Amino acid sequence: MRISIASDHGGFEQKEQLKAFLAREGHEVCDRGPASEGPVDYPDFAALVARDVAQESAERGVLVCGTGIGMAIAANKVAGARAASVATPEFAGLCREHNDANILCLSGRFVDLAANEAILGVFLHTEFSGGRHARRVQKIAALESAEQAKPSGE
Repeated sequence: MRISIASDHGGFEQKEQLKAFLAREGHEVCDRGPASEGPVDYPDFAALVARDVAQESAERGVLVCGTGIGMAIAANKVAGARAASVATPEFAGLCREHNDANILCLSGRFVDLAANEAILGVFLHTEFSGGRHARRVQKIAALESAEQAKPSGE
C-alpha cells in the first residue's frame, strides 16, 4: 500500500520511526516532511498528505503532531480527506470500519511508539464495512460538495 506521511516538530521523531515500521511491513512510504525537528506549521504538512490521499496518489495517510488533533482538523478541510485523531487500536478499527477514514492522525507526545505502531497496524489492516455506514460516508461527501458550492457572500 502507498502511504503518505508527515508530521510537525512535535511528531517528527515518531514520524521517522513510523516510516521504518511501515517499510518493514512492506508499504511504500512517501514522506511529505518536515526534514528536521525545527518548528513548522502543521497545517502545511496536513494539507500535503490530505491532498495525496484525496487525489489518490496515496491510498492512506498518516499525520503525527503533538496530540494528533490539529493535524486532523487541518486535514479534514481538504475535500475527500477523512482524518481521525486516534489514541487506541479499538478506535483505529472503528474509524476504518464505520467512517472509511483514510488518514490516521497520531499523538507523538502523549502516545508511545509501540502503541502508535499497534494503532497504525489496525488502521492499515481494517476494511471499511460499507452497508449502512456507506450511506453516512456519502452524506459526509455531500456536505463537502455543498460547502464548496456556496456563494462566497459577495
